[in-house]
Amino acid sequence: MDSSLNAHRRARELALAAERPVDLLVVGLGATGAGAALDAASRGLSVAAIDAHDLAFGTSRWSSKLVHGGLRYLARAQLDVAYESAVERGILLRHTAPHLVRAHPYLLPLTPAVSRSRAAVLMTGYRLGDGLRAAARTPRHLLPGPSRLDASRAHRLAPALRERGLRGGLLSWDGRLVDDARLVVAIARTAASYGAAILTRCRALELTGAGATVRDELTGEEFAIRAKAVVNATGVWAGQLDPQVRLRPSRGTHLVFRPGTLPGLTAGLHVPIPGASNRFAIVLPQADGRVYVGLTDEPVDGPVPDVPEAPEEDVRTLLGVLNTVLDVPVHRDAVAGAYAGLRPLLAADGGAAGLPDAGGGTADLSRRHAVLADGRLVTVVGGKLTTYRRMAQDAVDRAVSAANLPAGPCRTARLPLVGADPGRADGAPRRLVERYGGEAAAVHELVRAHPEEVGLGITKGELLWSVRHEGALDVGDLLDRRTRIGLVPEDRAAALPAARDTLG
Repeated sequence: MDSSLNAHRRARELALAAERPVDLLVVGLGATGAGAALDAASRGLSVAAIDAHDLAFGTSRWSSKLVHGGLRYLARAQLDVAYESAVERGILLRHTAPHLVRAHPYLLPLTPAVSRSRAAVLMTGYRLGDGLRAAARTPRHLLPGPSRLDASRAHRLAPALRERGLRGGLLSWDGRLVDDARLVVAIARTAASYGAAILTRCRALELTGAGATVRDELTGEEFAIRAKAVVNATGVWAGQLDPQVRLRPSRGTHLVFRPGTLPGLTAGLHVPIPGASNRFAIVLPQADGRVYVGLTDEPVDGPVPDVPEAPEEDVRTLLGVLNTVLDVPVHRDAVAGAYAGLRPLLAADGGAAGLPDAGGGTADLSRRHAVLADGRLVTVVGGKLTTYRRMAQDAVDRAVSAANLPAGPCRTARLPLVGADPGRADGAPRRLVERYGGEAAAVHELVRAHPEEVGLGITKGELLWSVRHEGALDVGDLLDRRTRIGLVPEDRAAALPAARDTLG
């Protein structure tokens, strides 16, 4: 079946969803919800998947764009979580999304703040992480091992580092996403290719194991979707639909620097947080020239907003940490944008010192996921972006068991996502291949017909592709999720006319 998502397909499948019961209804179209839709549809079940907003509207688009191999969980002796992360990272690199997930180097600068004994402990941790890679059977050519660099090599990877007192650096490798929102779009489109109805702008008002009362947010019309089982994959909002869920949301904030702010940076950085033995900020150069700096980890109380804001306190904290290793300090006016995401964490869990962790105030809360069942209503919470596929599998397994659904075995560990064969993109520019994989040649045809640049090298042809094939319905979909132009407000404002014209 065609993988294209667009307004016409939405209208057609919305009408069918209101008429025909499905085997499984999935609520929430972040990575886990889209993954559950794909898992169930690829097992032969009929599936409808809804979201009140858009694909990747919530937590899934606010990540660090990292695909972790579990090193941080080894630090807390969470061996099962660490191994699961390494396995899922390998699946993404090797089988399901090699066009979107690649190995990336990360440098931990050995400044006077990192003692020699501490550096030895950290290198031991990196080697243990490489052991996880081997245990997960991820080939070394896809993910190189750790090494120690002298000061000159460390400085070449990160020219902005302060040379005085720099003894060198520890180089490690981990998975890296081109774009977390693009991963979700690829998952959802692959689910659609197996027959799943992917319905954005459909809000679940009431949820039971037999379906949901739904409101079409574009028309205001309310209707029922009937199902034999339901998966609630709404993340930090899960408790609004399933009262048994109790979460402790944690806020992670990132800063966005314009291209040129940290010139010459080719590796990510792990920057030690002063006064903390096991906490590191992360510096992440992006393909578009921007640089992201994160990651705070602060508990959040009260109502959960649709779009969390990055507090000024988090901005100051991250700038302060970054400037401990830079030769020329970066000031507040260099921050072109900032974003924050909320993690749906579950329970307290202590950890051991010694390995890099990008967390903060709630960094010791477990990243394990949980599947909670109330009859045929299954809720999946916790976890992280890297392990979305396993979370989806566990949720669908539980729903299949609860409703005795006629499903085959899980297939998603070896099921390539849309675009996963970059070899089909011969002749397309590298930038397009890196974003669209095997669909890059088709995208390039639209780009040649509509080459007008709208921002960050992105063209009007790519916006048209998003409308015709990726389910973009409004300017927010185009600028904030299908592209990330909207992370910088002034860039968003400049691209807004082109986005409106594309939709018009």
